[in-house]
Amino acid sequence: MIKAIFLDIDGTMVSFDTHRMPEDTASALCEARSRGVKLFVATGRQRGDINNLGDMEFDGYITLNGSCCLVGDKVIFRKSIPKEDIVAFVRYQEENGIIPCFFVETDAISANTRADIMERMRELICFPPRPVVSMDELMQREIYQLTAFFSQEAEPEVMRQMPHCTATRWYPTFADVVAKGVEKCVGLEMMGAYFGIRPEEMMAIGDGGNDISMLRYAGIGVAMGNSDEEVKQAADYVTSSIDEGGVAQALHHFEII
Repeated sequence: MIKAIFLDIDGTMVSFDTHRMPEDTASALCEARSRGVKLFVATGRQRGDINNLGDMEFDGYITLNGSCCLVGDKVIFRKSIPKEDIVAFVRYQEENGIIPCFFVETDAISANTRADIMERMRELICFPPRPVVSMDELMQREIYQLTAFFSQEAEPEVMRQMPHCTATRWYPTFADVVAKGVEKCVGLEMMGAYFGIRPEEMMAIGDGGNDISMLRYAGIGVAMGNSDEEVKQAADYVTSSIDEGGVAQALHHFEII
């Protein structure tokens, strides 16, 4: 019996085309919650940037790809990127050229430069402009995630500079870099321990590479129809796309609603 559903935001609960939660998704989730199923957000966004879910109520938030997990205002887990990896990333850019990047804290996001590729990402998910901050200042802050715009081909070389970190992608132009050992599945584990919910009682729904770990961890992993093939291969079930009622279809398929 499924007692909790963990959902990604962009491309899963929210359409990239409308930047809103489709009505069929909202109705399905409200019905599931009315039946006693707990709902959790599992996103790469920070808590303050969850701005597109309307008045939907959730029981907890796995943010920054698992780097910071909250129940209400209570932080039940967080892990930042080691300072030496941030310093090494900055030094690498001093020698090899700027890598456009958003430096994400728990309650703020700053950029190291302005670039068209960053603006296109902001427009994709309706983020507000971010202040540009000097590298020296960024090295002094506690950073939980880097949203860094390097290619997949350059990724091995860049990540060698940050040995205590891992990178995942949910869009081809950038990677989300977090501390090693942090994934969305860590958030599922923490929420499970907090609420007394076992993995086999969980469903996870997502569409990006950063969702793979939670799809594999949950008793039922659902990939959206708009997912890449790698994500679909990690899932127990592939539903339709976000704009074709994918979340509602999955909940009906597994008789949650």
